Amino acid sequence: MTTSRVAVVTGAARGIGAAIARRLAAGGAAVAAVDLNTDGAARTANAIAESGGRAIAIGADVGDEDAASRAVERAAAELGPVTILVNNAGIIRDNLLFKMTSDDWDAVMNVHLRGAFLMTRAAQAHMIEAKWGRIVNLSSTSALGNRGQVNYAAAKAGIQGFTKTLALELGKFGVTANAIAPGFIDTEMTQATADRLGVDFEDWKAAVSREIPVGRVGTPDDIAAVAAFLCGEDAGYVSGQVIYVAGGPRA
Repeated sequence: MTTSRVAVVTGAARGIGAAIARRLAAGGAAVAAVDLNTDGAARTANAIAESGGRAIAIGADVGDEDAASRAVERAAAELGPVTILVNNAGIIRDNLLFKMTSDDWDAVMNVHLRGAFLMTRAAQAHMIEAKWGRIVNLSSTSALGNRGQVNYAAAKAGIQGFTKTLALELGKFGVTANAIAPGFIDTEMTQATADRLGVDFEDWKAAVSREIPVGRVGTPDDIAAVAAFLCGEDAGYVSGQVIYVAGGPRA
């Protein structure tokens, strides 16, 4: 990755988003760490700066149209034209279908799908002008179905269709779009799922690891490594793909 690239990473306060932001910065990109949790975004940006990189923190609700546009424009104004976008922001509102509220459904769709749409629509203008761009959207193995996550699974499946359509529309402008579908990743969000299920997190990870071919659960850095490749110069002929990063062929 060249030092001229500017990346916006949403959901960058912690977990996968923070790891991707750090990895892109290590590769030479200037990074705007975007998150509703402004303090967390600042921690990510500060860690990048302390390592010698360029980064700013932007507090924004990606599901808000004006906030999404302002986030991209601020990143462009302070760092340069945005040519890399990682749509990672996400929340969970897990429950079985008969217990799930309309608010639970709407909240998840608003962040995952509407947020990705709004951020991409704002950023693509910079990419088209530059005739170069990389869009990476975070899906999940839950897109294949997951008990208690009908909203999250639907949103993550939607991300895959969204990604493939972006690839079709934007390819002629030098812009690629791909999705990463993580499997079981050791994050605070996964911890929250364990809490919902009422299981010990360490016991759960040990049980899941026995079912994963590589024998362990994933880490945010595993996802960041794939994202870094998809955002780089060498991935120019990879577009419209969903890459399952799950430790084996079965999700």
